[in-house]
Amino acid sequence: MGQDNFEQTIIFKVQAEEANQKRAILLKVYAALKEKGYHPINQMVGYLLSGDPAYITSHNNARSLIKSFERDDLLEELLKNYLEK
Repeated sequence: MGQDNFEQTIIFKVQAEEANQKRAILLKVYAALKEKGYHPINQMVGYLLSGDPAYITSHNNARSLIKSFERDDLLEELLKNYLEK
């Protein structure tokens, strides 16, 4: 097995792990919004479109969690998952 194959595998694993982290964060934010009585989809769309963190509750650290990734990265992941499934 050559060095190139090993590096490609590492890259794949890192990308898959990052995608899993984004999904986990979105699920935690969704749950926090729901617990506080908000409509989670509307609030998350508002944040993703505007960038205004006020759309996301600070309950269960949701606001900090969602800000740990760039909005365009989250949108890319959402669109990719939507189109691939």
